[in-house]
Amino acid sequence: MTSPENSPAYDPAAPENDSRLAILLEWLATLSDFSLQVTTLRPASNDASFRRYFRINDAAGKTYILMDAPPPQENVVPFIQVARLLVETGVTVPVILASQTEQGLLLLSDLGTVMYSHLLNQDTAQKLYMDAIDSLVQIQSFSQPGVLPEYSRDMQLKELQLFPDWYINKHLGLALTDSQQSRLDTVFEQILANTMAQPPVYVHRDYHSRNLMVMKEGNPGILDFQGAVYGPITYDIVSLLRDAYIEWDEEQVLDWAIRYWERARHAGLPVSTDIDSFYRDFEFMGLQRHLKILGIFCRLAYRDGKKNYLADLPLVLSYVRKTAQRYNTLIPLLRVLDELEDKTPEVGYTF
Repeated sequence: MTSPENSPAYDPAAPENDSRLAILLEWLATLSDFSLQVTTLRPASNDASFRRYFRINDAAGKTYILMDAPPPQENVVPFIQVARLLVETGVTVPVILASQTEQGLLLLSDLGTVMYSHLLNQDTAQKLYMDAIDSLVQIQSFSQPGVLPEYSRDMQLKELQLFPDWYINKHLGLALTDSQQSRLDTVFEQILANTMAQPPVYVHRDYHSRNLMVMKEGNPGILDFQGAVYGPITYDIVSLLRDAYIEWDEEQVLDWAIRYWERARHAGLPVSTDIDSFYRDFEFMGLQRHLKILGIFCRLAYRDGKKNYLADLPLVLSYVRKTAQRYNTLIPLLRVLDELEDKTPEVGYTF
């Protein structure tokens, strides 16, 4: 997502504007209590889904966010439900000020324009990540079953299948041999055996630098949480620290992971009491996520025409390779990748 604060205002009469904009403007006309100035309507961000976001000012200059989530492709009800849940945990999320759920429209408080991804560097990272870790532990501390959808084995396996379907078949233009398919299936089983054994908590599912806003108070502001589920405890911390859009040294990632682990234990969360076991869980969960992301980025590029996501494939693939190389049970995945990319197998340490 991006936040072009200086984008020009929309012209409702312009022929290139679609029917959704007309629906949005019609709804805005009913929100007289907010004194919204239609002439200030402008894009607020881009999104990997069908959702669109606009920023708008009121008569006093205060800004608001408008979410346009067109049905049937999108459903704002999960967003509303998870937003209410997160408010109860005490973390910072957009406040829902008005809604038209049938049309997929929401008026939200504005958390600003500065994402973590805009400010992260060697000087700022420690403070920003510690804030994000503290908020994550706070969310997880409120976890209970039966509130969010279960992040089931079938769901995780379906996500893994995006890797052969979109990365291998569509992006690489290759078909797996029977041997390669068998080895990939075996690795998928190893991954799922680990992730399904992890204690479940509330999982944001996209807790990373483009969905965390830098706030003067209550940092971070948390966005894009409508896909939240009840699932493996390491999912969000690996999403944060092995971000598909920004890379940190392994030693730094390990340091932050340990700091999360210490805070989680102090909060009474069900992380492993052994840091080595915790980090193995962290890595296997990361592998599930990164294989899924390889498929998702390719699907966004080839199905949805969002080619910019192809530029992020090398970093995600690097995460996959490094993790697979560290564990004997994951070496078959590394060999399949070598064969598909015609690379000579590398020698490395495994556990």
